[in-house]
Amino acid sequence: SDPEFVTAINTRDAKLRFNRVWAVCKKKRRCENEDRNQKGEEEFTPGTKPALNNHGGCGNVQPQVRQAALQLKAAFDVASEDGPKRRETVPITPEMAHGILRRISEEDLRHMGLNSDYARPEWM
Repeated sequence: SDPEFVTAINTRDAKLRFNRVWAVCKKKRRCENEDRNQKGEEEFTPGTKPALNNHGGCGNVQPQVRQAALQLKAAFDVASEDGPKRRETVPITPEMAHGILRRISEEDLRHMGLNSDYARPEWM
């Protein structure tokens, strides 16, 4: 749905594709879930391209992951009811990291430039 992402995943060289996808995705701070179809407009107008489909994101804010020695920590900005935002830090355990990496689909692995036969992320 994002033109930068589409050009990144269409790169033939896997190593270069991985770097380009990473460069596009590192700027994202929210898993977008907006509906791209505007209410009241026709779905298809002759002579134009069809509207892009919604990719079904969850809408969650993505944390900033930091490494401290041999630990990974996720930092979130949490809005409090009575004041300004405060930063919460949550340690990422090996079980949490394994669960996240295990959910990466075969298609997403190809888009990132990884070979699912030799480099599944949960094997690392």
